[in-house]
Amino acid sequence: MGIGFKELLIILAIALLIFGAKRLKTIGSDLGGAVKGFRKAMDAEDDKETQQLNSPQKDADFNTTADKTGSKSSNA
Repeated sequence: MGIGFKELLIILAIALLIFGAKRLKTIGSDLGGAVKGFRKAMDAEDDKETQQLNSPQKDADFNTTADKTGSKSSNA
């Protein structure tokens, strides 16, 4: 049992009486902008995760500079 059409109309009429038509229009457009921004952020997050999963990962390089050149340093 969800909200039916009659209940939705009653809620809308009460909101119209409380806030007024101009304020209700502003609230609706602000809510729509917030939903659009949320969806855009979620899509960007999904794209970022997809790129991270698809990019090849490099192995960690644990060699020091002395090991790369083949020389050993001594402090004697």
